[in-house]
Amino acid sequence: MSKLIDTISKAKAGLILDQPFFATLLLSTPIVEDSSVATMATDGESIMFNPEWSSKLSLNEMTFVLAHETLHCVFQHMCRRGEREPNRWNQAADYVINQVLVDEKIGSMPKGGLLDSRLVKDGNGTAEGVYNLLPDSASQNKPGDKGGSLDDCRDAGSNPKLDEDGNPIPGSGSKPDPSQIAAKEAEIRVKVVQARNAAKMQGKLSAGLERLVSELVKTRTDWRTILRRFISERAKTDYSFARPKRRFLADDVNLPSLSGEKIGLVAVAIDCSGSIRESDLDKFSAELNAIAEDTRLAEMKIIYFDAEVLKVESVSEFPHKLSPIGGGGTRFEPIFEEVESWDTLPVCCVVLTDLMGSFGPAPMFPVLWASVNGSDSAPFGEVVEIEDGD
Repeated sequence: MSKLIDTISKAKAGLILDQPFFATLLLSTPIVEDSSVATMATDGESIMFNPEWSSKLSLNEMTFVLAHETLHCVFQHMCRRGEREPNRWNQAADYVINQVLVDEKIGSMPKGGLLDSRLVKDGNGTAEGVYNLLPDSASQNKPGDKGGSLDDCRDAGSNPKLDEDGNPIPGSGSKPDPSQIAAKEAEIRVKVVQARNAAKMQGKLSAGLERLVSELVKTRTDWRTILRRFISERAKTDYSFARPKRRFLADDVNLPSLSGEKIGLVAVAIDCSGSIRESDLDKFSAELNAIAEDTRLAEMKIIYFDAEVLKVESVSEFPHKLSPIGGGGTRFEPIFEEVESWDTLPVCCVVLTDLMGSFGPAPMFPVLWASVNGSDSAPFGEVVEIEDGD
């Protein structure tokens, strides 16, 4: 068993170094032993492994299988089965996933894995398309059997029982609830965006994966969900990043301090260069006010800028109406210079912009770019697109 755990750890470490997209998603997913599964399984909440089957995998095969489980989440296969036959659905999902991993040269597919590039192409690269091309007899092949899927992708939202530590008990659960499936879809979408941006920041997202993930994100992710999660996850903290003491700067150390109360300071920067439409501003403002009230932010500082900082507002009562001024060129460096001059740094900074400007170095706090021109590229931080009609 210790050898198996070591193999899993090495596979995860390898993904962290070489495939941060998969690693970012994998690190937030518990991997638990479950002898009731034939091989491996996932429901979007955790990854379950059969120790006897898993112990036979080589390091490269383990890397492949862990990435395989992750892609089930990326494609939301546990949320999309509907009334389709489970075994046949799992096989269709596996054909799509395995083709991606083989094309990306990630690990080595274990013997018996399903692979057919022609079938995937004829099915338009989707599990639904491939499912329709598989014979009815495919339903007889269980996960791990000859002709069966590599693993078991279980439906999300099946109300799993929890252990005394609050973790889902593998193999427990009931019939999926539509509302829970919808919630899981939204959660997965946000995680996929975060993983994509983390990989892009490191320059380790292949062109193939970037096209694939960007298309999934573009068609399925609501920017409001991403904005709300980005702010609320960081605002609800008992730690604040006070101005670092000068004696620590030489060692590049900036540690959070326990404040004793929830600070919840959020910085919001509004691009006043003339590229932000009033409709974009209204949508963005409405969502910010809703988030501020829901999370009970102590304070929000709003920075209006173009090529320089034009005005800073400190807001503690909501709703608050945004009132941009200015209209020159765009530089993002003054935003972060302004914020880093504050006595207390914010838990995060959100920038509403068209992403057309000079960036400068990354600041010492998380940044979310709310893009209004369809661009999803920034040298640091996360990017979410606010599209027409949203």
